[in-house]
Amino acid sequence: MPIDAAKATSAEPRTCELAWDHKDVQLYHLGIGAGAATPEKAHPATDPDELRYTLESALHVLPSFATVAGGGMAVAGGLSAPGIDVDLAAVLHGGQTVTVHRPLPVRGRATQTSTVPAVHDKTKAAVIVLRSEVADDDGPLWTCDTQIFVRGEGGFGGERGPSARIDLPDRAPDLRCERHIREDQALLYRLSGDWNPLHADPGFAKLAGFDRPILHGLCSYGVTLKAVVDTALGGDVSRVRAYTTRFAGVVFPGETLRLRIWREAPEPGRIQVAVTAADRDDAPVLADTVIEHS
Repeated sequence: MPIDAAKATSAEPRTCELAWDHKDVQLYHLGIGAGAATPEKAHPATDPDELRYTLESALHVLPSFATVAGGGMAVAGGLSAPGIDVDLAAVLHGGQTVTVHRPLPVRGRATQTSTVPAVHDKTKAAVIVLRSEVADDDGPLWTCDTQIFVRGEGGFGGERGPSARIDLPDRAPDLRCERHIREDQALLYRLSGDWNPLHADPGFAKLAGFDRPILHGLCSYGVTLKAVVDTALGGDVSRVRAYTTRFAGVVFPGETLRLRIWREAPEPGRIQVAVTAADRDDAPVLADTVIEHS
């Protein structure tokens, strides 16, 4: 069997060095739509609020940048772990959490330590749980927890794992907004380090069961966090403490994401978000999405 759960979870932690600078941050922000038109901004490329994402002299770092910083993507590192040998065409991103220990610097050098805490058996699929902890000379920076769904790799007799879902508040959302995904968004986003051909190569996408390439789940993840920071957190990225989601459906470049946002859900310091594809009758995109903030 391509996945040896016992070998993967008992393997020694793997470490690698990460480095990034303002160009990496700017490219990531552009890849999730910074500087692009939104219903709220008539001239986004020169809007002072957008320049915080795109201009090096005013730059701050969205916490979801942690998923690509220094090319140290948890997905790529986890799929090369001992005991794991899977077909990329069978791989989907199941869920993601980023916990921020302090604001991310515009430039940095850090050490990433990666482990596989669990491999869950969903009968017809396996879910690989990856953890990457990143620290620099001043201490911990962030922790990424990633769930990778691998079709056809279940049935090995392992634990099924958790399946809890988070109910949305039983009231109207406090905010609504939409974010258009450009036709070339996946081509731009992949330059931050996610080279899976599923997001660019039509032939590979068909092998994976899709009519055409799909957007990276982590791109939707970044687009959503930026929208919430801009509309619900006063544009202050440093207020984000943790951000978690479950990838509930695909997005095709050219579509529009519809976001419903609930503040203080169900308590202060917590925002819930539902993200759907507006062009496909609000088909689910991100579910169980929570942002913890100061």
